[in-house]
Amino acid sequence: MSTDDLRLPPYAPGLRIGLFGGSFNPAHDGHRMASLTALRRLQLDRVWWLVSPGNPLKDNRALPPLAERIAFARNLADHGRIHITGVEANLRTRYTADTLRALKRRCPGVRFVWIMGSDNLASFHRWNEWRTIARMMPIAVIDRPGSTHRSVSSPAGNWLARWRLPENQGGALAVRTPPAWIFLHGKRSDLSSTQLRENAEND
Repeated sequence: MSTDDLRLPPYAPGLRIGLFGGSFNPAHDGHRMASLTALRRLQLDRVWWLVSPGNPLKDNRALPPLAERIAFARNLADHGRIHITGVEANLRTRYTADTLRALKRRCPGVRFVWIMGSDNLASFHRWNEWRTIARMMPIAVIDRPGSTHRSVSSPAGNWLARWRLPENQGGALAVRTPPAWIFLHGKRSDLSSTQLRENAEND
């Protein structure tokens, strides 16, 4: 694996950067669609895909090598403002909260926004230090099929409800003091990494 794969992408104080984390096993057009939606609707300068060495909530024994997943994600994203990095392996962080703390320390002045699908909001309350994450940076939730209502009525959705911004205020999210979040509706992708893996195994 190249050392470039583990470095932070370029950044500067004042930039609005969306952070999209996951195992990307594999990356797919749904990830790209969500990133383009965030870039446009939230007026972001960049989106970083944080390709994780492994999800602490999942069995990682069959997980392909990090370098392989990064290379595939980079080829699929194919966009000048979507940057792919395995920096979590370099930071040696296991949980999202630890990664975000490290990035905020290393990138002072950058306005980060955490991006996740509505399916992740539905289970957000199971994440380590999820309330800390919500207090650390604004959150953008991208609508995903099958989880629209389940996500907003979840324990995390209920707790966050008081800090939800109207959808037409997406451009202000990056400069809001957290907790602050927005639910973005629009064109949705039915693709999921789990389904793609299952289809590959059945071929």
